[in-house]
Amino acid sequence: MGFVSRVGGRLFLVSACVVTFAGSAAAQDLSYEPVSPTFGGNPFNSAHLLGVANAQNDYKDPSAASSNSQADVFARQLQSRLLSALSSQITEAIFGENPQQSGTISFGGQTIRFDRGLENVTLTITNDETGEVSTIIVPTFVEVN
Repeated sequence: MGFVSRVGGRLFLVSACVVTFAGSAAAQDLSYEPVSPTFGGNPFNSAHLLGVANAQNDYKDPSAASSNSQADVFARQLQSRLLSALSSQITEAIFGENPQQSGTISFGGQTIRFDRGLENVTLTITNDETGEVSTIIVPTFVEVN
């Protein structure tokens, strides 16, 4: 098959040849393996994917914003030490050399009540502002001779 073309005043014969290859075509099934471990991918990719996600995350929680001035750091450390000392006093009152059977301690808008039983000590922590109550039961180990 061919056709005639006129370029620059000359005639050209252009013929098209179709070459057919004889033989069989081979194909394979397509398979997809997810990258994300969430969807069944390689679990070793999780650290990398989490790192990329955290690097792209520019959201800052407004409630997490805290001042780091020296006065604020000092106030937090002082509060931590006072609460630790108070915790030590409560522990001493419950489990010390002269343990008390019951008692109530109030501080910072919270009331802590403890009651000693034969098998456990029950601590009831009440938030005075909201009325929310938390109960902690601590077993006491009694030595039997």
